[in-house]
Amino acid sequence: MIRPATPLTLVLITYTDMDAIERLRPAHVEWIREAIDAGVMLLAGRRDDAAGGVLLFRGTPEHVRPVAESDPFVTGGGATIELVGFPANLAADALAGVLG
Repeated sequence: MIRPATPLTLVLITYTDMDAIERLRPAHVEWIREAIDAGVMLLAGRRDDAAGGVLLFRGTPEHVRPVAESDPFVTGGGATIELVGFPANLAADALAGVLG
């Protein structure tokens, strides 16, 4: 489906301190649940290489950055983040409801 561009931001998490990651994981998972429930975050998952995670947010990097930087993994010193913004111009029909 071709559609008007929907701004999305991919957040790449890279673990820097595994002890902090294990300690902060419950707060991180709760933070994700709250962001998904608020409709800001669309999905979250651990990277296949177990070196971090991947989050997908609605909005531009400028709007997403304050939320992403509030991740307990980041505020607790366990991870760094990289934000990649992109317009979702093409999407499967199954995503129409998700992308709005």
